[in-house]
Amino acid sequence: MITVDFTLFPVGPGNRVLDLGCGGGRHAFEIYRRGADVVAFDQNENDLADVATMFTAMRSEGEAPGGAEAETVKGDALDMPFDDASFDRVVAAEIMEHIPHDTAAMAELYRVLKPGGIAAVTVPSWLPERICWALSEEYHTNEGGHIRIYTRAELEAKLKATGFEIGPHHHAHALHAPYWWIKCAVGTDNDTHPLASAYHRMLVWDMFTSPRVTRIAERLLNPLIGKSVVVYLRKPRGEGAG
Repeated sequence: MITVDFTLFPVGPGNRVLDLGCGGGRHAFEIYRRGADVVAFDQNENDLADVATMFTAMRSEGEAPGGAEAETVKGDALDMPFDDASFDRVVAAEIMEHIPHDTAAMAELYRVLKPGGIAAVTVPSWLPERICWALSEEYHTNEGGHIRIYTRAELEAKLKATGFEIGPHHHAHALHAPYWWIKCAVGTDNDTHPLASAYHRMLVWDMFTSPRVTRIAERLLNPLIGKSVVVYLRKPRGEGAG
């Protein structure tokens, strides 16, 4: 499930791209398929092992151009083991809401991005997330869970204060918002509830078939209840590390 729009975040051969907080690697895999060199960065060793396995499988199956490189790196988003201006692009998808010192993470993101480079930052949208918090305390009190709800204005203000130029934005995954509302209402670990199970089957069907009717519905609903908001940024040219 890709959140970033690669027409607004172009990557390809010759680009070095950081997937910050890569998790299961969904964006890293797409970046690799597009021929860019990608670094999947996370603090979870198990996730990184799975991502590395997938990179190997993609190489063996010819799913990425021969000249592209892909690697995994373990570390802390507040103190990344990369030189200043190391990357042409950075993705930070659904990570800032987990980090207590989010502005410090934003400063690190700015530091490792080259002047003129582009970043894409995604977080849960305010309204769908507020409903989840209202329905379930468990949803936002689990260890490692979401610790804040951003408005887009707040997110952009923090990124602008870091030094970024703010670009376009959009919302994504409107069809996923009701699923999480159902999960929060019946129990976040209750995967066998009939309503939650049925909705999940629909999402899987939609992911693999992409029928026109659901694509149109999601496009219309995204501005209203899109589960994620994506903000695109640029580091000003001629600037060094933040």
